[in-house]
Amino acid sequence: MKETAYLLQAALVLAWWVGLALSERCFAAFQFDGIPPVAFWSFFAPDVLVVGALSVVRAYRRVLWIEWTILGAFAYATLYCLNAAVLTRSGWLPAGAMAVGLGYNAFLCWETAMFRRATTGTAANAAKTLVQIACIWTLALAVIPGVLLDAFPPTAAAPSTAWTVASVALFAVASALGLASGFVFVRDGRGTPLPLDQTNALVVTGPYRYVRNPMAIAGIAQGVAIGMFFQSLPIVAYAAVGAVLWHAVVRPAEERDLAARFGAAYLAYRARVRCWVPTVRGRG
Repeated sequence: MKETAYLLQAALVLAWWVGLALSERCFAAFQFDGIPPVAFWSFFAPDVLVVGALSVVRAYRRVLWIEWTILGAFAYATLYCLNAAVLTRSGWLPAGAMAVGLGYNAFLCWETAMFRRATTGTAANAAKTLVQIACIWTLALAVIPGVLLDAFPPTAAAPSTAWTVASVALFAVASALGLASGFVFVRDGRGTPLPLDQTNALVVTGPYRYVRNPMAIAGIAQGVAIGMFFQSLPIVAYAAVGAVLWHAVVRPAEERDLAARFGAAYLAYRARVRCWVPTVRGRG
C-alpha cells in the first residue's frame, strides 16, 4: 500500500539524518570533496520538512500534489548531487542514494503504469530477460556494492577460507535460483521478469511451485553473499533494506496486478504457496 510506502520513506529519512548526526564515519561517507559540511547540513530542513513531513501527511491523506511535490524534491536533490559528484569526482554514495529515492517515488507516482504484458515471442523474451538480468545484476550487485565499499571500507581482518567458501556458495545458489526463475518466466509465462514487459500466463512452475517470489529471494541472498564475502555490514544492510522495501512496496502492487489479471487462479495459488518460506510440497 502507498500509505506504508510513504511511512517507510519518512522513517528512512529520519533514520538517515540521525545516523549522520551520531556517526562521523557515516557523515564523512556522504560528503563531496571540496564542498564544506555546512552545505550538506543546509539540506536538513528541506529534507525533513518536504520529504519527511510530507511523506507522513501523504500516508494519511490521498493528495496527489503531495506525491508530485516529494518527487520534485527528489529530482532536484538528485540533479544537485549528480552535478556535485561530477564536478568534485566524489560523493557517488549520496548521488546514488538520491537517485534511488527518485526511482522509488517515481514508482509510487506511476505504479499502475508500471505493469504491462509482453507482446513479443519466446526468443525475443529470452533475449530481453538476459539483458534485464545483466543490467540489474551489474547495478545491484556490482555498482552499488562497489560504491558502498568505497564509502565504507571493511575494517575486519581477512575472512577465513570457510567463510569465503560459504559466501561464494550462497551467491552461486542464489544466482542459479534467479536464472531458473527468469527461465520459467520466458518458457511458461510467455513474458519477462520486468513489470513493464511481464508474463501473459500465471507462472506456477519451477521455483514458483515452492515459493511465490524466488527471484526476490535470489536477489536478496546475492546481496547478503556479497556483504559476507567483503565482510561489509553496509552491504548486508543494503540487502536488508531492499528486502523490506520490496515486501512493503513492490510486492503489494505486483500482487494487486496479478489478482486483477488472473483472478481466482492467482488467489488460489497465493493461498497455497507462501511468499518467503518455501512450501515443502510445492504444487503448480
